[in-house]
Amino acid sequence: MSKSKMDLQEILSQKENLERILDSLSEGIIAHDNGRRILYFNRSAEKITGYDRAEVLGRDCHEVFGTPFCGTRCSFCGDHPDAVERLSYPVHFFNRKGEARRIEMEVSGVRDRNGRFAGVIAAFRDMTDLTCLKIETGALDGFAGIIGRDPKMLTIYGQIRDLATSDFPVHITGETGTGKELVANAIHNESRRGGKPFVPINCAALPEGILESELFGHVKGAFTGAIRDKKGRFELAHGGSIFLDEIADLPRHVQAKLLRVLQEKGFERVGGETTVPADVRIISATNKDLRQEVRKGNFREDLYYRINVVPLYLPPLRERREDIPLLVDYLMKQAGEEGHENPGISSEALMLLKRYSWPGNVRELQSALRFALVHCQGRTIRPEHLPVEVKESSVEVHGSKLNVQGVQIALDRSGGNKKKAAALLGVGRATLYRFLKNHPNVS
Repeated sequence: MSKSKMDLQEILSQKENLERILDSLSEGIIAHDNGRRILYFNRSAEKITGYDRAEVLGRDCHEVFGTPFCGTRCSFCGDHPDAVERLSYPVHFFNRKGEARRIEMEVSGVRDRNGRFAGVIAAFRDMTDLTCLKIETGALDGFAGIIGRDPKMLTIYGQIRDLATSDFPVHITGETGTGKELVANAIHNESRRGGKPFVPINCAALPEGILESELFGHVKGAFTGAIRDKKGRFELAHGGSIFLDEIADLPRHVQAKLLRVLQEKGFERVGGETTVPADVRIISATNKDLRQEVRKGNFREDLYYRINVVPLYLPPLRERREDIPLLVDYLMKQAGEEGHENPGISSEALMLLKRYSWPGNVRELQSALRFALVHCQGRTIRPEHLPVEVKESSVEVHGSKLNVQGVQIALDRSGGNKKKAAALLGVGRATLYRFLKNHPNVS
């Protein structure tokens, strides 16, 4: 072995030199043993958290920070693990000054000379200022698994970031296919509940007779067919978040029970008498006007104000057309990962995709691309490979030209409602009315 290599090994083997090297890193480094006793805390960790190493060394990390530093993803809550694999995740926490910070955390398990699990080393980088700067300057193509750089999407990224340090109910509105569940999942993952379950349920997809049982569970014998106790979605989501999609379709008696969960943090299973605690963040969504449902008497007003603490609106795809190339690229790569050949797309086909009104939003765009991948037979996707409605009923980018078939499709899909049809086409009502006046055969 060369002398230079020996010298380096000697340097690294000396504790003082190793600590000097770790102190020079921009990442925070924290190490603790199986009992959560902090053994190392470098200078960057001091800077990011606001805590001095002298006051944290030798102490339980949960006692130092008040709660688990890594939130609900902590592997040392409850029973201590026998091993920890390499983990990476975002963490939102408040530093000693009470400032909200977003860090990227990487945790690795450490074993002793005998191969026994001895503790963990965590490296973390403060991304707060960089993330804020990218959101403010529009230098993001996506955030938390969501694709888009349109200013409307940048606003949503900022809202998700702000929601990470609170636990308030969030209500998401937007048309079908805009990605409401994706955003709900991002809110959950970015929050301190991120390591706990995210449990989605579509309130419109289940028959009224079993919806209450699905949400809150039931006890054995509660009704015909209840042959055993069953946990509901709220119990399964304990410590995490529940996503109530199409919440406007909840029956009134289930709305009353949900209101109690929000007010008292507990519920009873169907047929049960024991109160079950509910440590759950509620994220809801609908494509309906919930205020209008309240006025109609279909939705409880008191529940509306409870779930609509933080409203979040997702724009339809036609209102962020410049994101379509980004989405196409992402969806094509996704199809490639699923085993489909990615032949690319021509500029003419991409222009048609940007001109189309996308009444089904991102979900429809994904279907259209899959259709095209089947029909292009491994060749570059061209206009003739796209679905007929994209080819024949697209709207020019500024909505200045319509065609008969496209308008007829929009009217059919909106049930003849011209206001909704105009929205589907991405044009103003006046533009649509002028077109209909000149084309009396369209109805």
